[in-house]
Amino acid sequence: MKKLKEKISKRIIVIVGPTASGKSDLAVKLAKLFNGEVISADSRQVYKGLDIGSGKITASEMKNIKHHLLDVASPQKIFTAANFQKLSQKALKEIWQKNKLPIICGGTGLYVNSLIFDYSIPKVKPQSGLREKLEYQTTADLFAELKKLDPQRAETIDRKNRRRLIRALEIILTTGQPVPPLKKKTIVPPENILWLGLSPQSEELKNKIEKRLEHRLQHGLIEEVRRLHDQGLTWQRLEDFGLEYRWLAYFLQGRISLNEMRGKLFMEIWHYAKRQMTWFKKNKEIRWLENPAQAEILTKLFLENSS
Repeated sequence: MKKLKEKISKRIIVIVGPTASGKSDLAVKLAKLFNGEVISADSRQVYKGLDIGSGKITASEMKNIKHHLLDVASPQKIFTAANFQKLSQKALKEIWQKNKLPIICGGTGLYVNSLIFDYSIPKVKPQSGLREKLEYQTTADLFAELKKLDPQRAETIDRKNRRRLIRALEIILTTGQPVPPLKKKTIVPPENILWLGLSPQSEELKNKIEKRLEHRLQHGLIEEVRRLHDQGLTWQRLEDFGLEYRWLAYFLQGRISLNEMRGKLFMEIWHYAKRQMTWFKKNKEIRWLENPAQAEILTKLFLENSS
């Protein structure tokens, strides 16, 4: 039998699941065991300075495992799925060239798919005039327009995330076409991809979300959002990042109380986790793990049986 490290070429591990399910820890563990590097597939962790709120892995938590697609964009600028696709596929090739195992880890389904599938994303540059007009619409109106123009995209988008709503409408109105459907062809043969999913029970996940949120609030999240604003990010831009940044921006503007912020944010994160699962459950290739320890066994078998 060939050594595992000789079986890595053109193989990919993908770890998905809802927020707070433990994806980052599992990715590091597998990377340590199987000579891997991690590609983060998270739409907020690409931005510099969005650390605590986005759940960005720390240097100590990386345990000397190289991570790609973290801190690659200024939060002042728009980073699109097309940008992610270009940079992540470049990182993928670099990892293979080093004869290492790429481990894709993230909860942003569109980003994961843009890397793994032959997915043609319209490379539409930000349209300042169109954006200015869309900014005058309420978030509810933006979602209603998207639902009318592209019902399929409306099913999976965060209906309260103005940034994503405006971007989706920008693509549709500029190209005259809905956001293109996912092509089923993967960038490598399907048998060369091992999909692993973490899906804690509802009550367990709720507890994890609640504990994590409280820990972040006590360890610098409020200060992080205040600092980002002081560094030049408008309240609107912070709100556009969604979840922690949106509700902390509301709180810091005095629009809601601390307790209101805690409660609203917890429910928003929980609803987001459910939307993530709705997205990932459509992928029948995902092996949902009852226990993260199964991942080591499945990965070893996957690499040993690869031709």
